[in-house]
Amino acid sequence: MTQKIIPVIMAGGKGTRLWPLSRSSAPKQFIRLVGETSLFQQTLARVADPELYEAPIVITNKDFRFNVAEQAREAGVRLSAILLEPVARNTAAAIAAAALFLRRHFSEGSLLQLLASDHQIEADEDWASAIATARATAADGKIVTFGIKPTEPATGYGYIEQGDRLPTGAYRVKRFVEKPPLATAQTMLEAGGFFWNSGIFMARADLLLNELKTYAPDVHESVGKAVDEAVIDLDFVRLDEAAFEASPDISIDYALMEKTENAAVVASTFAWSDLGSWDAVWKTGSRDDAGNVVIGHATVLDTENSLILSRAPHLAVQGLKDVAVIASEDAVYVGRLDAAQEVGALVKHLAAATATSNLTETHPTCYRPWGGYTSILNGDRFQVKRLFVLPGKKLSLQKHFHRSEHWICVRGTAEVTIGDKVTFVRENESVYIPQGDLHRLYNPGRITLEMIEVQTGSYLGEDDIVRVSDEFGRG
Repeated sequence: MTQKIIPVIMAGGKGTRLWPLSRSSAPKQFIRLVGETSLFQQTLARVADPELYEAPIVITNKDFRFNVAEQAREAGVRLSAILLEPVARNTAAAIAAAALFLRRHFSEGSLLQLLASDHQIEADEDWASAIATARATAADGKIVTFGIKPTEPATGYGYIEQGDRLPTGAYRVKRFVEKPPLATAQTMLEAGGFFWNSGIFMARADLLLNELKTYAPDVHESVGKAVDEAVIDLDFVRLDEAAFEASPDISIDYALMEKTENAAVVASTFAWSDLGSWDAVWKTGSRDDAGNVVIGHATVLDTENSLILSRAPHLAVQGLKDVAVIASEDAVYVGRLDAAQEVGALVKHLAAATATSNLTETHPTCYRPWGGYTSILNGDRFQVKRLFVLPGKKLSLQKHFHRSEHWICVRGTAEVTIGDKVTFVRENESVYIPQGDLHRLYNPGRITLEMIEVQTGSYLGEDDIVRVSDEFGRG
């Protein structure tokens, strides 16, 4: 029987270039940019063939653990493990952690495929062919990267130059080229033999770890201790913070791929984008006769070659060209598409101001182990939220010192505890929770419970919660 591949999905990034939809608490891999599923869920779907793949391992930031668990549950995908990074240490440490975990829980010779969770890929016959070539090449003792055939002289990607052809159909890596200026990119495109660096890898775990031990010993040692001293927390594996923090903050390309003699590249022709900017979203979208990509609630007139995307308000765009207009529930971005790579600088400016810093951090929808909530309206001494509680889940038994709450049931049936009293609240019924009273919300049903929560009080921050009992172990 042919050895199955173990997918390792890296989902810990906190990118800001797709602001205002992407925030530090809800980065692009977990948001629905195009279609009904997130990029993370689309990645799970690409590795769902049980004949080819084992259940995936996900490595993510500890702050995103419930995003990962809930979106995998929603997609109906069983995960082998969710590894939690206590701090961000780039891709070398993340990959080392996954490989070390695999060696302990699968086998020395486990074949792993490393995938970013925030790329858009067309998983067609070209994808399947590239996987087959990479699989054979990795089994033959190479660390394989997937090189994307360039369609333009892009300056936002790194490049790989191919060397000699290997018997499997892959190529030795001749060299890596950092993100080049336009003239250099044009020269490489004309010369041929250069590919975009996709950040997708395949290798045997034992080879990968041996190479890391040789070329990045500090990463190997620190992450090895972090895995050895990891603890199980519910469905998560928490890597030891002190050990993981001691690892160098370095990418796998710098730490290993540019040094190893065993690097190979598969020349890949499947459609790929890292969706790293709004112009990339525009390029991959379905354009109308005027070159516009329009997603969500919008009316567009006399506008050309633009990206118009709304998650809430209706956008009316007239007389513009080559722009991005992006509306989330609480912010709107307008800018030139050719300046889309500079959104990060704008986000830093917003983050530095007290009045706008929250717009870069907190998304209106936040996920929790029991479901989550969406902020609908904020005012002076009040705010309104939509709570969604998964079947069989309950919030912590808690109280608030500075606010009272009204809960209105709009879908399902809620079991509400207030003090010593337990009542059932059905659709179109409500309940009042006085300030300071112990209370708990539970969904005893088989469908997702939806409640409208109205908070009133002198302070409405999320830290005004005293948890007395919590099945998820939160203080």
